Amino acid sequence: MSVSENHFENLPKKSVSVIDTIKKIVQKQVFIPLAALLVLILFNLIADPSFFKISLDKSSSGDPVLSGYLITILDNASELAILAIGMTLVTSASGGQDISVGATVAIAGSVVLKVLCGSQSRPDQMQAPIIVAFLICLVVSMLFGAFNGMVVSFFKIQPMVATLILFTAGRSIAAWINNNELPVISDPKFGYYGNFIPGIPVPTPIFIAAICMIIIALVLKFTNLRLYSQAVGINPSSSRLNGINPQLVKFLTFVILGACVAVAGFIKVSRLSTINYSVVAKDIEMDVILAVALGGNQLSGGKFSMTSSILGAYVIQFLTTTLFKFKVSSSAIAAYKAVVVIVLVVLSAPIVREKMVQMKKKGTAAKVGKAKKEVA
Repeated sequence: MSVSENHFENLPKKSVSVIDTIKKIVQKQVFIPLAALLVLILFNLIADPSFFKISLDKSSSGDPVLSGYLITILDNASELAILAIGMTLVTSASGGQDISVGATVAIAGSVVLKVLCGSQSRPDQMQAPIIVAFLICLVVSMLFGAFNGMVVSFFKIQPMVATLILFTAGRSIAAWINNNELPVISDPKFGYYGNFIPGIPVPTPIFIAAICMIIIALVLKFTNLRLYSQAVGINPSSSRLNGINPQLVKFLTFVILGACVAVAGFIKVSRLSTINYSVVAKDIEMDVILAVALGGNQLSGGKFSMTSSILGAYVIQFLTTTLFKFKVSSSAIAAYKAVVVIVLVVLSAPIVREKMVQMKKKGTAAKVGKAKKEVA
């Protein structure tokens, strides 16, 4: 039975339109973190619907503030989301990760406190404007980022090995900056940036993270940073032939990560108005790398989705908050995250991806054959 080509093409499209739509959604990179987020939402809805309750309470100073697990997630994930921005660029361009971000966050926070405290560990008033402390912290953090970038791009050392230097020495440097003392800022204005601004019920770090996201969105839209980072990560030799300097691009991404570290460090010390060098941002580098991986980005470099990485950061914090909510001990939380890592590594393995592609081809061929039989 002869059937026109148009009739044959239209029939299968109508019969599998829903499946095709689902496939398109699944194939999108943002699907992985969205699916993980949906699983966590459903789990908490079933286990305890009050998890999603948001209330307006009073702070210790009498100001109205929003409280609830969702607010806690958005608040505590701020530093993680900011660091995920820089880590995504570093991963894309260099094909590796910076494992020193936790230690450099400690350095950044220590610099802020040093500038504000001056020669005293507990001054009655701040010795410099907060904006000056932040700018100095920004410069110092970007210099440390430039150091990592130089070792990676110009000396061609693997990022994880190169950043092991600051991973090992960073917290000691942070303690040395303040003579191993624990400075404390008594002025409540400094705490506004890590907690609440009087009269505004939303935590300030949420606004800071949103500003950073807007800035990177504009940078990626109006510059060639995305194109250059991906080109260098995919094939440095080809990108060089096309007029791109791979060394400069890798170096620049580490400097940008340094700027992200400065913001995260500033928020961290503002939350408590002091610092504990061995505890601040402890193991945050693992969460940041996991956020990038959860976003579906290849840890070997190349194409990336900034939206997926940022969403991955909030998913990681959602998981952490959920575990704490159900009284899972802090020592066991790492084990749960390790399960997530194992799943991501398995799904991203070349042999698994190859099998998935083969299954997809077989499924498509079977549907086409079935459609032909129905038409005939």
